Amino acid sequence: MNLLNIFSKKRLNYFTKEEEERMVEAIRFAEKQTSGEIRLFIENKCKFINPVDRAIEVFKELKMYNTKDRNGVIIYIAMKDRQLALYGDEEIHKRLGQEFWLAEVKKMIDEFHGQHYMEGIVKIITDTGEALKKHFPYERDDNNELEDGIVFGK
Repeated sequence: MNLLNIFSKKRLNYFTKEEEERMVEAIRFAEKQTSGEIRLFIENKCKFINPVDRAIEVFKELKMYNTKDRNGVIIYIAMKDRQLALYGDEEIHKRLGQEFWLAEVKKMIDEFHGQHYMEGIVKIITDTGEALKKHFPYERDDNNELEDGIVFGK
Protein backbone atom coordinates (compact mmCIF):
# COMPACT_ATOMS: atom_id res chain seq x y z
CA MET A 1 0.00 0.00 0.00
CA ASN A 2 1.31 3.43 -0.88
CA LEU A 3 1.57 5.57 2.25
CA LEU A 4 0.92 8.71 0.25
CA ASN A 5 -2.61 7.48 -0.35
CA ILE A 6 -3.55 7.34 3.32
CA PHE A 7 -1.58 10.20 4.83
CA SER A 8 -1.83 13.84 4.01
CA LYS A 9 0.82 16.49 4.46
CA LYS A 10 -2.00 19.01 4.83
CA ARG A 11 -3.09 19.95 8.33
CA LEU A 12 -6.70 19.34 9.22
CA ASN A 13 -8.22 22.50 10.62
CA TYR A 14 -9.34 21.20 14.00
CA PHE A 15 -6.54 22.83 15.97
CA THR A 16 -4.67 26.08 15.85
CA LYS A 17 -0.98 26.02 15.04
CA GLU A 18 -0.28 26.80 18.70
CA GLU A 19 -2.44 23.88 19.88
CA GLU A 20 -0.65 21.54 17.49
CA GLU A 21 2.71 22.78 18.76
CA ARG A 22 1.60 22.15 22.34
CA MET A 23 0.63 18.56 21.49
CA VAL A 24 3.96 17.93 19.74
CA GLU A 25 5.83 19.45 22.69
CA ALA A 26 3.94 17.09 25.02
CA ILE A 27 5.12 14.15 22.89
CA ARG A 28 8.72 15.39 22.93
CA PHE A 29 8.65 15.97 26.69
CA ALA A 30 7.18 12.52 27.36
CA GLU A 31 9.72 10.81 25.09
CA LYS A 32 12.66 12.50 26.84
CA GLN A 33 11.82 10.39 29.89
CA THR A 34 11.36 7.02 28.22
CA SER A 35 12.69 4.77 25.49
CA GLY A 36 9.07 4.43 24.34
CA GLU A 37 7.58 6.20 21.33
CA ILE A 38 4.25 8.05 21.01
CA ARG A 39 2.55 9.00 17.74
CA LEU A 40 -0.59 11.07 17.30
CA PHE A 41 -2.71 10.31 14.23
CA ILE A 42 -5.69 12.53 13.37
CA GLU A 43 -8.08 12.13 10.45
CA ASN A 44 -11.63 13.10 9.57
CA LYS A 45 -13.36 9.75 9.30
CA CYS A 46 -12.67 6.24 10.54
CA LYS A 47 -13.01 3.67 7.78
CA PHE A 48 -13.75 0.86 10.25
CA ILE A 49 -16.61 0.36 12.68
CA ASN A 50 -14.15 -0.20 15.51
CA PRO A 51 -11.55 2.59 15.86
CA VAL A 52 -9.12 0.14 17.48
CA ASP A 53 -8.98 -1.74 14.17
CA ARG A 54 -8.10 1.50 12.41
CA ALA A 55 -5.50 2.34 15.07
CA ILE A 56 -3.88 -1.06 14.50
CA GLU A 57 -3.88 -0.52 10.73
CA VAL A 58 -2.27 2.92 11.07
CA PHE A 59 0.22 1.54 13.63
CA LYS A 60 1.34 -1.02 11.07
CA GLU A 61 1.38 1.44 8.15
CA LEU A 62 3.58 3.80 10.17
CA LYS A 63 5.84 0.83 10.97
CA MET A 64 5.57 1.57 14.68
CA TYR A 65 6.42 -2.06 15.45
CA ASN A 66 10.00 -1.24 14.41
CA THR A 67 10.95 0.09 17.84
CA LYS A 68 13.76 -1.76 19.59
CA ASP A 69 11.69 -2.56 22.70
CA ARG A 70 8.27 -2.90 20.99
CA ASN A 71 7.00 -0.03 23.13
CA GLY A 72 5.36 2.31 20.65
CA VAL A 73 1.91 3.80 21.31
CA ILE A 74 -0.47 5.39 18.83
CA ILE A 75 -3.20 7.81 19.78
CA TYR A 76 -5.82 7.59 17.04
CA ILE A 77 -8.58 10.18 16.56
CA ALA A 78 -11.23 10.47 13.81
CA MET A 79 -12.62 13.94 14.46
CA LYS A 80 -15.79 13.99 12.31
CA ASP A 81 -16.76 10.46 13.31
CA ARG A 82 -15.98 11.23 16.96
CA GLN A 83 -14.00 8.03 17.38
CA LEU A 84 -10.73 7.44 19.13
CA ALA A 85 -8.48 4.65 20.28
CA LEU A 86 -5.16 4.00 21.95
CA TYR A 87 -3.04 1.11 20.83
CA GLY A 88 0.25 -0.02 22.33
CA ASP A 89 2.76 -2.45 20.89
CA GLU A 90 3.11 -5.87 22.46
CA GLU A 91 5.64 -5.13 25.21
CA ILE A 92 3.94 -2.04 26.62
CA HIS A 93 0.53 -3.70 26.31
CA LYS A 94 1.77 -6.72 28.31
CA ARG A 95 2.87 -4.44 31.11
CA LEU A 96 -0.14 -2.12 31.22
CA GLY A 97 -3.01 -4.39 30.26
CA GLN A 98 -6.31 -3.53 28.63
CA GLU A 99 -7.64 -1.66 31.68
CA PHE A 100 -5.05 1.11 31.30
CA TRP A 101 -6.01 1.80 27.68
CA LEU A 102 -9.74 1.78 28.46
CA ALA A 103 -9.29 4.16 31.39
CA GLU A 104 -7.24 6.56 29.25
CA VAL A 105 -9.82 6.51 26.46
CA LYS A 106 -12.50 7.34 29.03
CA LYS A 107 -10.46 10.33 30.24
CA MET A 108 -10.06 11.58 26.69
CA ILE A 109 -13.79 11.16 26.01
CA ASP A 110 -14.59 13.12 29.17
CA GLU A 111 -12.36 15.99 28.01
CA PHE A 112 -13.84 15.86 24.51
CA HIS A 113 -17.39 16.04 25.89
CA GLY A 114 -16.37 19.33 27.48
CA GLN A 115 -14.92 20.39 24.11
CA HIS A 116 -11.42 20.38 25.58
CA TYR A 117 -9.90 18.55 22.65
CA MET A 118 -6.32 19.72 22.84
CA GLU A 119 -6.29 19.40 26.63
CA GLY A 120 -7.61 15.84 26.41
CA ILE A 121 -4.95 14.87 23.89
CA VAL A 122 -2.16 16.45 25.95
CA LYS A 123 -3.46 14.64 29.05
CA ILE A 124 -3.36 11.27 27.26
CA ILE A 125 0.12 11.97 25.92
CA THR A 126 1.27 12.87 29.44
CA ASP A 127 -0.33 9.79 31.04
CA THR A 128 1.06 7.52 28.33
CA GLY A 129 4.50 9.06 28.77
CA GLU A 130 4.36 8.44 32.52
CA ALA A 131 3.38 4.79 31.98
CA LEU A 132 6.16 4.34 29.42
CA LYS A 133 8.66 6.02 31.77
CA LYS A 134 7.76 3.58 34.54
CA HIS A 135 8.18 0.47 32.38
CA PHE A 136 10.71 1.72 29.81
CA PRO A 137 12.80 4.47 31.43
CA TYR A 138 15.01 6.67 29.30
CA GLU A 139 18.33 5.09 28.45
CA ARG A 140 21.46 7.11 27.87
CA ASP A 141 21.90 5.74 24.35
CA ASP A 142 18.21 6.07 23.44
CA ASN A 143 17.44 7.27 19.93
CA ASN A 144 14.22 8.90 18.84
CA GLU A 145 12.99 6.03 16.66
CA LEU A 146 9.84 7.69 15.29
CA GLU A 147 8.98 11.25 14.29
CA ASP A 148 7.26 13.31 16.97
CA GLY A 149 4.98 15.40 14.75
CA ILE A 150 1.27 14.85 14.30
CA VAL A 151 0.37 12.57 11.40
CA PHE A 152 -2.75 13.61 9.53
CA GLY A 153 -4.91 11.18 7.59
CA LYS A 154 -7.28 12.14 4.87
